[in-house]
Amino acid sequence: MKGFAEKWKDLPEYILGITKEIWEDRGIDTLNHYYTKDIPMRFPEGISIGNQNTINGTLATLSEFPDRQLTGEDVIWSGDDETGFLSSHRLLTMGTHLGNGYFGKATGKRFVIRAIADCSAINNQINDEWLIRDTAGIVKQLGMDPKKFAIDLIEREGGPENCIKPFSPSIDVEGPYRGTGNDNEWGQKLSDILSGIMQKNYSIIHKEYDRAVQTEHPGSTTVHSWADTEFLWMGLRSSFPNATFKLEHVIGREDPMLSPRAAVRWSLSGKHEGWGMFDEPSGAEVYIMGFTHAEFGPYGLRKEFTLFDPVSIWKQIYMQK
Repeated sequence: MKGFAEKWKDLPEYILGITKEIWEDRGIDTLNHYYTKDIPMRFPEGISIGNQNTINGTLATLSEFPDRQLTGEDVIWSGDDETGFLSSHRLLTMGTHLGNGYFGKATGKRFVIRAIADCSAINNQINDEWLIRDTAGIVKQLGMDPKKFAIDLIEREGGPENCIKPFSPSIDVEGPYRGTGNDNEWGQKLSDILSGIMQKNYSIIHKEYDRAVQTEHPGSTTVHSWADTEFLWMGLRSSFPNATFKLEHVIGREDPMLSPRAAVRWSLSGKHEGWGMFDEPSGAEVYIMGFTHAEFGPYGLRKEFTLFDPVSIWKQIYMQK
């Protein structure tokens, strides 16, 4: 790849390789050259600017989970080495809570969750990033409740006025990446499915999903087939029935030895006006960053991986209560 080190033969190998160097090989200092100096990193929990904040955050995470591993499940990507790439990288990450930190006093418990990172890369560096890890899944596996954890975060951080503000467009900055993905048919198909769901057309799940679909959602939730998949999506949408759904980035790919796949980054913004997975309507203004990966087979969408952050949603609700 032009502009990249010779050891990387393609973008997936680069993304998987530097992830291993940073985490498993403990090469935290490699972030000094793999990440640009002023990189914007957006999480549901907030926004961070610069590779030094990324280095410090990585160090804090390894202090809390010293055996942390990140194993790559898939890299769905678009772009080229002239204009730059965008990778949507899905990880299975695990570790043991052996140190005190963000998740409280060490519990000695182990977790296994997924994370998805959208990274813009050019000339051997990541220069723009969006990231979601299944924080609710970690919280639950460490023996806590996501809602109570969010309330505790607000208190620990100094109350509603002083606590760290979850991510929303109002605190975003403009990064160097300007792309929206590609025009592959599988990205368009997943976009149409998600748009249909958000337009409350749940029959689209019966129409487009394999009856034996495996669906992975936040909170380390795994379900199968149509009814339970509908229930998960309805729980989210019914909590924010009038919120605005937006497609932020769309990629589709067909690669040798792999099913057709798609990656969509999306958002949902509006008021907490309905009963659903977030209890009694509060009227709170909420912004949700979401990612969905999908694999397609002969009978429709056969694997769906969706991430958003219930902890940050609860935090937004209780900051306004």
